[in-house]
Amino acid sequence: MAGKVAVIIPARNEQDAILRVLADIPPATADDIIVVDNDSADATAQRAAEWGARVVHEPRRGYGQACLAGIAALHPETEIVVFLDGDYSDYPGEMVDLLEPLLAGQVDFVVGSRVLGRREPGAMLPQARFGNALATVLIRWLYRVSYTDLGPFRAIRRETLERIGMSDRDFGWTVEMQVKAARLGVAAVEVPVSYRRRLAGASKVTGTWAGTVRAGWKILGTIFRHARR
Repeated sequence: MAGKVAVIIPARNEQDAILRVLADIPPATADDIIVVDNDSADATAQRAAEWGARVVHEPRRGYGQACLAGIAALHPETEIVVFLDGDYSDYPGEMVDLLEPLLAGQVDFVVGSRVLGRREPGAMLPQARFGNALATVLIRWLYRVSYTDLGPFRAIRRETLERIGMSDRDFGWTVEMQVKAARLGVAAVEVPVSYRRRLAGASKVTGTWAGTVRAGWKILGTIFRHARR
């Protein structure tokens, strides 16, 4: 798979987790690992670079902004892109499961579902579970596709990603990808993935009620906006 699979890891202030994330990526699954340092105030970028990852600096904050910076840095030969969080809440070793349907030519887009997989107690806060359930129900009603999760751990063919034309710069990134893929009729599947509590600190999105409300409005707005087009 050398030269074909790239991993994009958005990270802000994840110096305590980033080395564990990188070390757990299965050998030979990808030869291009991009850590997007999203205006960190700690040693995230330094530790990632010392490990051997390719570090891209994106001073404009936002999850989607960091992902877009990673996409812009892809090598021309990249065929599949994996998105993986930098807080060690995902299990990087399960990347093999996400890639399998793509490498077998069965689908063009794979979403890792934390709902279908194993979750450590307390890994998904109640407000996150509620918002996730509401969003996926709305997607099923409006787009006639069935998802159980908007999880960040996912893999997609590069040509499909380019056809989707991602633009969201913050909380709406994951749902934008899923609803745009649905509108285009992209062949997609969910695979179960495990999920654990963050290694350190609170989630930058659901760790506070204010963050949860902002993310919730953005996600719902993205669902309805694209459904009307």
